[in-house]
Amino acid sequence: MGKKQKQPKIILPPDLPPEIPDDEVEYSDDDIKFVKENRAFASLLSTLDTQSITKHVTRVADAKDDALEKMYEQRMQKNALKKEKEETGLQVDRVDALPVKTLDGKIYFRTATKTAAVNGPSEEETGEDGNADKGLFKLTKAEKRAKLKKIRKEGKKQDKEVAKEEVEEAPQAAALAEVEEDLKVEEAFESKKFKLAELGNALLTDPESNIKDLKEMVQLSKDNDRTIVKLGLLSLLAVFRDIIPGYRIRLPTEKEQEMKVSKTIKKMRFYESTLLSAYKAYLQRLIALEKQPLFQLVAVRCICSLLESNPHFNFRETLLNAAVRNISSCNDAIRQLCCSTIKSLFTNEGKHGGEATVEAVRLISYQVKDHNCQLHPDSIEVFLSLSFDDDLGKSEKTDRDQKYKNKKDKKRKHMEGSNQLPENDRKKSRKESISKTREEVEADYKAASFTLDAMEKRQMQTQTLSAVFEMYFRILKHTMQSIVPRPEGNPGVLSAAVGGEPHPLLDPCLKGLAKFAHLIDLDFLGDLMNHLKILASGGRNSGNTSEKFPKCLTVSERLQCCIVAFKVMRTNLDALNVDLQDFNVHLYNLLLEYRPGRDQGEVLAEALKIMLCDDRQHDMQKAAAFIKRLATLSLCVGSADSMAALVTVKHLLLKNIKCRNLLENDTGGGSVSGTIPKYLPYSTDPILSGALASVLWELSLLSKHYHPAISTMATVLSSMSTEQNQLFLSKSSPQLAFRDMSVDQELCFEQSGSIKLNNKKRRSNGNATSDTIGSTSVTRSFNEDDLRRKFSSHFMILHEIKENERLRRKLNKTAQSLQLYEQYKKQKKKRSKPSK
Repeated sequence: MGKKQKQPKIILPPDLPPEIPDDEVEYSDDDIKFVKENRAFASLLSTLDTQSITKHVTRVADAKDDALEKMYEQRMQKNALKKEKEETGLQVDRVDALPVKTLDGKIYFRTATKTAAVNGPSEEETGEDGNADKGLFKLTKAEKRAKLKKIRKEGKKQDKEVAKEEVEEAPQAAALAEVEEDLKVEEAFESKKFKLAELGNALLTDPESNIKDLKEMVQLSKDNDRTIVKLGLLSLLAVFRDIIPGYRIRLPTEKEQEMKVSKTIKKMRFYESTLLSAYKAYLQRLIALEKQPLFQLVAVRCICSLLESNPHFNFRETLLNAAVRNISSCNDAIRQLCCSTIKSLFTNEGKHGGEATVEAVRLISYQVKDHNCQLHPDSIEVFLSLSFDDDLGKSEKTDRDQKYKNKKDKKRKHMEGSNQLPENDRKKSRKESISKTREEVEADYKAASFTLDAMEKRQMQTQTLSAVFEMYFRILKHTMQSIVPRPEGNPGVLSAAVGGEPHPLLDPCLKGLAKFAHLIDLDFLGDLMNHLKILASGGRNSGNTSEKFPKCLTVSERLQCCIVAFKVMRTNLDALNVDLQDFNVHLYNLLLEYRPGRDQGEVLAEALKIMLCDDRQHDMQKAAAFIKRLATLSLCVGSADSMAALVTVKHLLLKNIKCRNLLENDTGGGSVSGTIPKYLPYSTDPILSGALASVLWELSLLSKHYHPAISTMATVLSSMSTEQNQLFLSKSSPQLAFRDMSVDQELCFEQSGSIKLNNKKRRSNGNATSDTIGSTSVTRSFNEDDLRRKFSSHFMILHEIKENERLRRKLNKTAQSLQLYEQYKKQKKKRSKPSK
């Protein structure tokens, strides 16, 4: 009672906002956007009963008292009618059902009609939860069970519908998620691509100020996206090719870093060190990606481009190793890239001073040695683009004499200077300092300009040439081991080490020896000729040609060996005395083994030109043997090879007049002074073949050849008389004839009735000229349709013959099988009779 309780403070609600008509309300764009994005949260407002709300909250503004009383009376009447309706039903127990309170503060309970007591509760009167009014009705156990079953069924149906809705919505959600991820990945890709372009453009615009961006570009090239990696590598390639200086960067030592320098030098050192570190990281990334198949082509392209554009810069050895390692790749694009890069190094020695050439040749020779000469031929053909001085292969005696002479002159001058009176020491020291400074300036200029003096260039070319010939001789040795038999045991057995192995590098090796034959040292020419002789024989010993060894070399490779031997002989004619008769024998035998589809016609044409057309020695027996053998060859080969052989026959007939006795038709081949041995068509030696005792009957068949040029050439050759003098030599060569005929093989000829000959000689400027097919210009045409029809009938006959042979063999096998079956039945009957 002593203390008074504090009365609570009454907090009045805030005043309502002024009423504004709906027409005057303004909605902002943000409000409209917010409502549209959050439409799902406004579902409660859409389910409100606006009519009941307006019924209880209706405000009557500026209404008169009479109108208000009338409205009040109408409301009371409605409430009275509602109460009468509620009295007709039964009120539910207040414990069983919760009341409902309206906005005006009144409480209502659920009611049930009296008629529902008889028929039982319906679904509408049971309420939302489906339970009947417990206070009025008591359900039996059966009704309860049925009701529970019904509720469970409805619940399962609802669960299934919900599951179906979720299953239908799941693919849509997954698709939306995938689309969102793709959009994010595409946005990230575009951003990285634009970043690379921006950094590259900045570096190309001002590399000194933006040199730090190189590290960021290198980091972007390590992305997980393959496309970004490729774009990064190519972007860095373009940047490095543009900003790499024209000199080799040398980083400062520790002592040089401790020295005080100007800001310009510090900036230059920072630029060079950053460039070199980024370049090193880029090369390491290229070497790592070069081993992966997905990035191999891009990495090799970048390596080759850097090596070709900047062979003078740092880490050239790394680039050379990668390029040489892929020079024999199975991928044609990669192999061609590496080969073209190596060729550019050989041809453009001004960029690197010749040092890269020596390194590349040594690396290729090491690779040939490591792979046991089993590489692609393109890896060796790059040496054909090398160029050497003509006097490089000569003996180095003159160089040694020159050095000795220079030393002697210096010693003599020194002795003469010592006998003179001593000069002033000050002047002497001044001259020495000037000469020393001049030497230093010349050395710096020489290092910066890549220009070599004659001695250094000669020394580098000597090293390159020695490496090339060392590799060539290794390939020849490997080939010799593969075809030469064992010294003990059966001579027909190959060497156990490498017997039967292919030799893909022999053909480019022989081409290289033919090109650089004038640079070979005379000390090795004898051994080289012996090796070429064995290779041209295909493994046969020149002393005993009757031995038969397996032919591991192709006809083209053996012909190439003969070509190399003749080129070496003619370039070193003064210092080398070698008999080439063995190579003529090999060529004579190889003409019968030549096959147009299998062997190379270009090699045969070159061999005919070098060994027969350009031969200065005129032996009548040998020339006649080759004329007869070439005429026989012309019957068995295509038009291009036949034309090359006939052009060679024409050269031999023009050079050897007595060989024109082969054109005579009398027995014995005409009148020739001396004894004529009997003709041996299968002789291996052209001199002992007795070809002068034969007749060139092949020309009469060749005059009816389907190709007009071949038939015309045969007609011209057969019309040569023995009394005709050697007035001119044809300007056409076997190589040119083969090339022209290869081009003209697919040409169509116009129809003409007969062969037209024109024996008029055309002379201009006092010199006799002739067509490629002889001194006469001949035109012959035929109908292409007739030719096609004849060929089709011919091949149809051949096809029918082959088909008949196949059917006959099949018939014979069937007949034999039937006979065996009859014999089996007879034997079976004989065995079954005693048992009965």
